[in-house]
Amino acid sequence: MEPIDVSKPELYRDDRWAPLFARLRAEDPVHLCPDSAYGPYWSVTRYADIMAVELDHAAFSSDSTLGGIQIQDQPQGEELPNFIRMDPPRHTAQRRTVAPIVAPSNLANFEGLIRERTRQVLDGLPRGDVFDFADRVSSELTAMMLATLFDFPQAERRKLTWWSDVAIANVADPEAVVKSNAQRMAELGQMAAAMTELWKVRADQPPRFDLVSMLAHGEATRNMPTREFIGNFALLIVGGNDTTRHTMSGGLLALLANPDEDRKLRANPALVASLVPEMIRLHTSVIHMRRTATRDLELGGKTLRRGDKVVMWYISGNRCERAIAEPDRFIVDRPKARQHLAFGAGIHRCVGDRLAELQLRILWEEILARDLRFELAGPPVRSYSNFIRGFRQVPVRLIP
Repeated sequence: MEPIDVSKPELYRDDRWAPLFARLRAEDPVHLCPDSAYGPYWSVTRYADIMAVELDHAAFSSDSTLGGIQIQDQPQGEELPNFIRMDPPRHTAQRRTVAPIVAPSNLANFEGLIRERTRQVLDGLPRGDVFDFADRVSSELTAMMLATLFDFPQAERRKLTWWSDVAIANVADPEAVVKSNAQRMAELGQMAAAMTELWKVRADQPPRFDLVSMLAHGEATRNMPTREFIGNFALLIVGGNDTTRHTMSGGLLALLANPDEDRKLRANPALVASLVPEMIRLHTSVIHMRRTATRDLELGGKTLRRGDKVVMWYISGNRCERAIAEPDRFIVDRPKARQHLAFGAGIHRCVGDRLAELQLRILWEEILARDLRFELAGPPVRSYSNFIRGFRQVPVRLIP
């Protein structure tokens, strides 16, 4: 078949990606695009093939020196290594440093706080007036949680959202928050300065249970070079913010587009247990992850060469007909709803997956408890990105 380039950010901004991936899954599931804005790359589009790549980190590297985790290479000399852009053993040691903060025992400690904040945000929404759900609910709740994880000043929590937007911005977008990589690095330098001040204080104190203290005292992280320091903080800010906030907005849109499923949920609020992973699957906040082949190998009947760029399209794997029944449908009581790729798999599976599920569960439990009903007040504005499937605006109003 002729080459298909699914790397174009406008496909996701305009929500036109689905037919292209359906064709790739049916006709050429491991597909070479020889020419794109990011150079040649392989698209891996079926669930099973994506899992095969995810679980073989020896053959498919995430290391920043080989290209990292995005289809777009970081500018040479400006790489920002972090633990998701590393292979074992460095990846393992650094990930282990921060993982305890989202361990099940600690999530139980967070639940009351998350619920209290969620109630406050929902009770403060305007009645009758149009407001931006993406800002007033999704960004606000995740910014508060992120500030808690870092023990960052709550009054300045929206700085974390801003730095997250900066870190993943596509500078080719006319409406991007930064217009060049140099501007991005300058803004992330401000982030590094703020985190350095917190780091100095925490390093001089006994270890505490927040991300800054964990990194400052961790054997694998206490002496990170500057770029690795910036890279790891950017990773934790994006990972702790973007995926959850955009799934909150995407989940609301899915319910509004499927009124029968919304009625089913309201008739049986216990379905929140399957609703949450179904929202995560259907929305798929992280559109892709990239790996680099470390040797010549076969995948899906194709021969890949050492150094080839291999892109796992999670957004396609989560619509794979061979793995998921009726994958294009939003089904609030879907059996085995947690069988999805939105968190990745293997050693790089999202470290905060359970926290994301907890935040989403509490949000919809509290929405249902208040019988809040929303309606769209205008078209949602989507992000110009082939990496994060996000929203700039989701205008809604509450129905009396």
